[in-house]
Amino acid sequence: MALERDTIVRTAIRLLDEVGLEKLTLRRLATELGVQAPALYWHFRNKQELLDEMAEAISVQEPLAPLAEGESWEEWLAEWLRGQRRVFKSHRDTARLTAGTHPGTATLRTVETILESLLRAGFTRTDAMWGLGTLASFLGGFVLEEQSDQERGTNDPALFEGALESLAPYPNVRAVMAETGGPQTDASFEHGMALILSGMRALLETQADGR
Repeated sequence: MALERDTIVRTAIRLLDEVGLEKLTLRRLATELGVQAPALYWHFRNKQELLDEMAEAISVQEPLAPLAEGESWEEWLAEWLRGQRRVFKSHRDTARLTAGTHPGTATLRTVETILESLLRAGFTRTDAMWGLGTLASFLGGFVLEEQSDQERGTNDPALFEGALESLAPYPNVRAVMAETGGPQTDASFEHGMALILSGMRALLETQADGR
């Protein structure tokens, strides 16, 4: 039973990469598996439960180890976020998939690891959770834009040059786009992540001064 469930999830992820989230139906999945659609309900109560399981399977591709003694919590979180971006980009429509799913055991285990590690670094439980939530929202939104650009083909260099020309009436927008290469670049991701982490660091320092 467990193996069959795992086979369903792996096949569903492969179909996600091939046809995208909108066209991933239980009927198409059943056909791919060589069964009738009702047979899937022996393993999943509904499509949402399957999507939840797919999101979990994708999220565990790069497991997170706890913050080590003496390790920088900022670098530790930054490396985790970079890894999550790599995982999200390794499959199609993952930002949309994860945005609509409920956290399972693997996700909750990761959240617990992050909270416990940040508590040891000096954060309050609430501030740690809010910081993590802000990082997760940034990640999801950033990758959503990246994957949307890929679907539309707007990440083509020739199209980018055309877009720059259309921005001629807006010289400041055009200049920064030309300088940075657009809003969805590695440099842009690193900068946005650094802004959030610096805010978390400032909050931590304020709390330390208060004590």
